[in-house]
Amino acid sequence: MSGQVIQLKASDLDDLIKLEKSCFDYHWSRDQFLMGLERGVFKILGVREDARLVGYIAISLIEDEMEILNLAVHTDYRKRGLAKALLKRAFEICTKKGIVKSFLDVKISNTPAIDLYKKFGYVQVGVRKRYYPDTKEDALLFRCDFATG
Repeated sequence: MSGQVIQLKASDLDDLIKLEKSCFDYHWSRDQFLMGLERGVFKILGVREDARLVGYIAISLIEDEMEILNLAVHTDYRKRGLAKALLKRAFEICTKKGIVKSFLDVKISNTPAIDLYKKFGYVQVGVRKRYYPDTKEDALLFRCDFATG
């Protein structure tokens, strides 16, 4: 991985939407991204390779918790440590802010993501049946306590 993890801004919106559409059949809208980029409802961190946005993570930080809202890496750039770098940077932000736990949900079929989250100390704590609108797949709910993982 050669790109640095940076905080994305409103000027990154078009690149973000393009990446999102390349990664997901059911993708976020322009307004959803603007909530993070302009209104600060959540943070969006990204990685660029040769000026191309190739990965991002959207995180919500509330009190002592982080929720990973979305994590995406362009298919041409997977298996290069980008998702790991994005997660690591999110964890660094949590440490600075005194956040002690994190939650996320992931499609039951997304084995690479599940394996990555487990390497970061996440454990499964539940299931949401037929959660994803595009595939009706179950979502696995994960939690990580930073003091122990």
